[in-house]
Amino acid sequence: MAGLVGAEFNAAYAASKFGVEGWMESLHHDIKPYNIRTTIVEPGFFRTELLVDASTTWPEPTIDDYATRTTATVEAWKSISGQQPGDPAKLAHALLAIADQDQPPLRFLAGADAIEGATAKARELLAQAEASRELGGDLRHDETNA
Repeated sequence: MAGLVGAEFNAAYAASKFGVEGWMESLHHDIKPYNIRTTIVEPGFFRTELLVDASTTWPEPTIDDYATRTTATVEAWKSISGQQPGDPAKLAHALLAIADQDQPPLRFLAGADAIEGATAKARELLAQAEASRELGGDLRHDETNA
């Protein structure tokens, strides 16, 4: 989901995921005429070893202004480890099913949490578009004959 929804203390990680998201969405159009299909997989939290201490370097709070939030964030992530709702084996089966499709989806949201997160993001984008309509909707260049 880091390619769709930014989160606190994930700027670099999200930037790389947002970049892959845009690249794959654009690449889709380039290769579609050659009958090559891609699917962007947007997984929610799956019960992997991503958050165990052996595979994660947790930051030490070194900037006072961030210390309280950093500590709370690290503890929240640690508490999720081993409790993620997604089953990696079920995800693997779903991906194999997608790979067998003649017309796989451009984007596959994996897990109820990913579906809810994407739905919330879509609502947020629609609200921002509507909020921008009055000020941003008519910014076209007016041609004048001088």
